[in-house]
Amino acid sequence: MSLFSEAQQVIAGGVNSPVRAFAGVGGDPVFFRSATGAWVEAEDGRKFIDYVGSWGPMILGHGHPAVLEAVTTTAQSGLSFGAPCVLETRIAEKICELMPAIEKIRMVSSGTEATMSAIRLARGHTGRDKIIKFEGCYHGHSDSLLIKAGSGALTLGVPSSPGVPAGLAEHTITLPFNDADALAAVFGELGSEIACVIVEPIAGNMNMVPPEPGFHDSLRRHCTDAGAVLIFDEVMTGFRVAKGGAQSLFGITPDLTTLGKIVGGGMPAAAFGGRADIMASLAPDGPVYQAGTLSGNPVAMAAGLATLELIDVAGFYESLAARTQQLVDGISRAAADNGIPLATECEGGMFGLVFSDDAVVRRFDQVAAADTDRFKTFFHGMLDEGVYLAPSAFEAGFVSAAHGDDEINATIAAARNVFANL
Repeated sequence: MSLFSEAQQVIAGGVNSPVRAFAGVGGDPVFFRSATGAWVEAEDGRKFIDYVGSWGPMILGHGHPAVLEAVTTTAQSGLSFGAPCVLETRIAEKICELMPAIEKIRMVSSGTEATMSAIRLARGHTGRDKIIKFEGCYHGHSDSLLIKAGSGALTLGVPSSPGVPAGLAEHTITLPFNDADALAAVFGELGSEIACVIVEPIAGNMNMVPPEPGFHDSLRRHCTDAGAVLIFDEVMTGFRVAKGGAQSLFGITPDLTTLGKIVGGGMPAAAFGGRADIMASLAPDGPVYQAGTLSGNPVAMAAGLATLELIDVAGFYESLAARTQQLVDGISRAAADNGIPLATECEGGMFGLVFSDDAVVRRFDQVAAADTDRFKTFFHGMLDEGVYLAPSAFEAGFVSAAHGDDEINATIAAARNVFANL
C-alpha cells in the first residue's frame, strides 16, 4: 500500500489541506521526511529543490540554525502556557516596527483565523455587515469568504461551499480583481453599508497577479470616503515581497493588516493588526470578541521573532529579489526558446508562472483561461528533474535566501529540458 493510500484510510482525503492531494496535477502526492536549506527530501529518498517553502514561511530556507536554536531553547522552558509571555510583546514590537500601519496587533494561530477575526473586527467597529472581496483572492476558509461572485457588479454573492449559509453570503460582494470601475459602482450604490474591503495586495492564490497602477489608491480613497475599513491580507506577501510588506511597495496605509506564514518562521502563527482605534474595539478593551488557546504560543513566537530579526538586515531583500529575478528570467528564456507562451511575474521572494498567450496577466479570467494541461505536464517533468513546485497552476512560488546559483541554474536547466518535450 502506498503512503497516500495508507493516509486515505484515516485522514479525510488523505491530506490535511486539499491542495496537497495533487488533485490539480494528477498522481499521488510526495511525502516528505526532512528539509534543509533550499532542499526537501522525500520518504523514498528523492531530493528536490524546493520552491514551495511550506507555502511561503521558509524565507530563510529550511532549518536555519538560528531559528532552530530559538525554537529548541524556548521549548525547553515549556511548550505552551495559555498565559502572557514576553516573547509575545517582543514579536509584536518587531512587527509594528517593520509595518508602521500596525499600531496594535493580536497574535493568532493561522491565516484563516487572522482574516476571519479582522473581518469580524471591521464589522463590529463600523456597525455594518457587508464586505467586499475580489475574485481569485483567497483569504482562508471562513464562511464569509467562501463566496463566489454573483451575476453582476451589484449582485451579492452565493456560497461556493456546502455548509456556508446563504444568509451570510448575502452580505459578501465579490468583484473582479483590478476592476476599479466595478469598485466605484458598488461604493456609489452601497457605500454606507460596507464594513470593509479585503484584498491580497498582490494576489497569490490565482498564481501571482499584481495590481494595476492606481487600483490600491482607489481602494484607499473609496474606503476613506465611505468610512469602511481597508484590510490588506498580507498573509502571503507580508515580509515576502518586501521588508515592509506589499503596502510599503505601493505606498498604501491599510486600516488593518493580516499576517501569517513568515511571522511564524515555519511554526503555526499569524496575526492581525492596524489602527489603534479599531483595535480598541477588540475584547477585552471593546465588545468584539476573539480568543485562542494557543495564540501567542511561545515556541511559535520564538521562531517568528528569530526569522524577522534575520531578514531585517541590509541587503537581504535586494539579494532575495535578484535571485528570484534570475530564476524567472531563466525560465522565461527557456520557454521562449522552445516557443512556449509563458507569462511571468516576480517581486521580492515571490514569483508566478502562467501558461498563457497573454504576455501580461492581471485578471482572474486570464488565469482561469490558462493552459492547465500544459502546467500539469510541466509540473511532473520538473518533479522528475528534481524540482518541487506548487502542485497547482493557481499558486505562486517562493524563493528563499538559501537558494544559491547552483540551485537557480539547476532549476533553469531542468525547465529547459522539460520545455523541450512539452
